[in-house]
Amino acid sequence: MEIGKFPHSLLEKLLQQPRFNDHRVLLGPGLGEDAAVIDMGETLLIAKSDPITFAIDRIGWYAVQVNANDIACMGGTPRWFLATLLVPESFTENQAGELFNQVLDACNSINVALIGGHSEVTYGIDRPIVSGSMLGEVTRDRLIKTGGAQEGDSIVITKGLAIEGTALLALERAEDLRRAGVNDDTITQCINLLDSVGVSVITDAAVASTITHIHSMHDVTEGGLVTGLREVASASGLGLAIEEGGIPVLPMTLEVCQALELDPLGLLGSGALIITLSPEFVPSLLSNLENAGIDGWEIGRMMPIEEGLVSIGRTGEIELPQFSRDELARYFSCS
Repeated sequence: MEIGKFPHSLLEKLLQQPRFNDHRVLLGPGLGEDAAVIDMGETLLIAKSDPITFAIDRIGWYAVQVNANDIACMGGTPRWFLATLLVPESFTENQAGELFNQVLDACNSINVALIGGHSEVTYGIDRPIVSGSMLGEVTRDRLIKTGGAQEGDSIVITKGLAIEGTALLALERAEDLRRAGVNDDTITQCINLLDSVGVSVITDAAVASTITHIHSMHDVTEGGLVTGLREVASASGLGLAIEEGGIPVLPMTLEVCQALELDPLGLLGSGALIITLSPEFVPSLLSNLENAGIDGWEIGRMMPIEEGLVSIGRTGEIELPQFSRDELARYFSCS
């Protein structure tokens, strides 16, 4: 198989297999739903697990952020983190210490307790791999699901496209970018996106959760914005239409993607949050986001399923693109 997530067709087939069902599991595995929800009484427990495999620099920090994002997208608060650290035989004790400290510092920065995990030097790998499991809490009345979008909802996105993918390409493939004509100042700006814009959506989700008629939230990860939108539509049993001209792409992202012949719509996009809500509440949401220092854009509408998944641009209405794997994975596997 190709590098990247399991294809949706394979994952759907695997998830259809019989398994033990516990009545306390309110939300289990499903396409588009990135975390599980367990009934613990007055409070619901949200459980999430995700590895980091593309990044090397700041990999421990990434692992905490991306797992925390999925807790926040369900309206919850990240609380506890378990980390599995797998490192190659070439790793030094100093490097192992730095990796551990990245995880610990990231947890401390968002008030999450590092409660355990596992660490080992592993045969057969040439780069560190960090797999994390994040646990969080949410009250029953504040739970938000990816599959909660409603027909007629407006679609809002925060921050912009492919923030994470742009930064990783600058970090991991700077020489490729130089050969393609991208100057060092732009490469540095791309790397700085990790701090200037960031890959966390915890604040975005907390602001959105204050709006009563938020129906769905979903962070943009592997496969970029288009895959994230497809997952929202699939989980909600709806179609959607987006305005091509309303999609925010940073100039440096566009330059990097053009230089390496990548499509920003399918490029790794942690840092952006997809929100669906009743149209009349969009101005309040955008205003609240702006007050928190977060950019937001209304980019489309959730439609009846028979309307399909479409993009509306200068040439008219076309089917929303589909990416079999993330553009970053495609580029890394070919370069």
